[in-house]
Amino acid sequence: MLTVDDVLEQVGEFGWFQKQAFLILCLFSAAFAPIYVGIVFLAFTPDHRCRSPGVAELSRRCGWSLAEELNYTVPGPGPEGQCLRYAVDWNQSALSCLDPLAGLAANGSPLPLGPCDQGWVYDTPGSSIVTEFNLVCDDSWKVDLFQSCVNLGFFLGSLGVGYIADRFGRKVCLFTSTLISAVLGVLTAVAPDYTSLLLFRLLQGLVSKGNWTAGYTLITEFVGLGYRRTVAILFQMAFTVGLVLLSGLAYVLPHWRWLQLAVSLPVFLLLFCYWFVPESPRWLLSQKRNTQAVKIMDHIAQKNGKLPPADLKMLSLEEDVAERLSPSFTDLFRTPKLRKYTFILMYLWFTSSVVYQGLIMHVGATGGNLYLDFLYSALVEFPASFIILVTVDRFGRRYPLAMSNLAAGLACFIMIFIPHDLSWLNIAVACVGRMGITIVFQMVCLVNAELFPTFIRNLGMMVCSSLCDLGGVLTPFLVFRLMEVWHGSPLVLFAALGLVAGGMTLLLPETKGVTLPETIEDAENLQRKAKPKENKIYLQVQTSELSAQAPERDASQGTTWQK
Repeated sequence: MLTVDDVLEQVGEFGWFQKQAFLILCLFSAAFAPIYVGIVFLAFTPDHRCRSPGVAELSRRCGWSLAEELNYTVPGPGPEGQCLRYAVDWNQSALSCLDPLAGLAANGSPLPLGPCDQGWVYDTPGSSIVTEFNLVCDDSWKVDLFQSCVNLGFFLGSLGVGYIADRFGRKVCLFTSTLISAVLGVLTAVAPDYTSLLLFRLLQGLVSKGNWTAGYTLITEFVGLGYRRTVAILFQMAFTVGLVLLSGLAYVLPHWRWLQLAVSLPVFLLLFCYWFVPESPRWLLSQKRNTQAVKIMDHIAQKNGKLPPADLKMLSLEEDVAERLSPSFTDLFRTPKLRKYTFILMYLWFTSSVVYQGLIMHVGATGGNLYLDFLYSALVEFPASFIILVTVDRFGRRYPLAMSNLAAGLACFIMIFIPHDLSWLNIAVACVGRMGITIVFQMVCLVNAELFPTFIRNLGMMVCSSLCDLGGVLTPFLVFRLMEVWHGSPLVLFAALGLVAGGMTLLLPETKGVTLPETIEDAENLQRKAKPKENKIYLQVQTSELSAQAPERDASQGTTWQK
């Protein structure tokens, strides 16, 4: 029987049609980046202090500089000066300009302090949800909840949107979720209060990860076997392009509502791509819609300037007997080695999400220049993708994955001891850690697909990668709450997670050149070398199953999120 891969070998595995579709779908990957890590700019917390009525007028009357005003009227640096104020009536005319508090303290006793019941003053030319809704001091945890909501949406929506993609098609899922995500992005920009902001953020998370995944699935199903892994990695690199563009937009638009509109409104333009991206012929064949699949393959041949095969109407979907087995959640833990693989992969997914998002948030909260620091750490994701392309077939999966985890963990450990005033060194080491965890993020999905038997491969990917979203829910609380204890506390956690992940990776078998397991017995004995025909099955199954994940950052996620 003639398969899609057989036809692509004749009409072009990566011709003009695939290149056009790839560039279009990369726009969807880039658009996912502001959703995944936009919190860095949407919810930055500037230096702040309690608003005290009369202080501004007294400062003008006395001709104080900002430093003098802070010295005379703020209790001190750190949380005390940010969340408490002197319980003093600054409108008193008897206050001196030289030392206004000198005559107010009886017998040298300290002045009473009170809460910031008049609001706060923020030292920033722009705005964020923090400055608009006063998410500081006792309400600072609401910033964590803002980001956790989108990750919770990823977690809850991955199953529903994945079902829509399998039931109604990749194209329908891609453009429907794009429209919904764009609308919710605009609603987020005009949200009147914090509660509605959370609701729109949660709903956007429900659809946006599936949007990225649908695009990932489409492009990997359009190209031939020899290009799938490269295209999949480059699609995730488009997520990095989105990160770079985000830093530039945030610099130009320092007000969060305008920034949110700037990253949401262009997404509506992607809907015009509907007429340039056809449905996946593989999905159409799986739905017994062979006539439509043949038309699309004929269209691909014309776009690539090739003649379709004479027997194109005999196009069919290669079926695997193993796929007809009924998967069960318990199969993931049925045998000793499968249990080991499942637990290790769950931990690797969790770690990659926590360290990836955690490093972004930590650098954003402690760096010197928010925009440049974010840009530098985003740029290192480009060499990370190239490293994967160069090493994955030369050195295998296990050792590059382990070394990348160790590099990320070691970088976080070193950052603990870098003085705060050496910000350039802190950013340089953080970039090394970011590069390492980016490699982990992109490679773990590949390893995940290669370790499980065919009939539970998609289930294994779904269950293990769900820990990535769970990690994203917890990360904001881990980063910002631990930083209240000590600014280096999150780095201690990241270092431990990364170093342990590096060691646990070595407990997994090497899957380079090994036949993709079809049964549980095969998974228990991953030592056979792949035969030529099995190589073809390996690539085909691998990519179709990879579509179940998001860049979570992946994505994705990047994208998304992979990412």
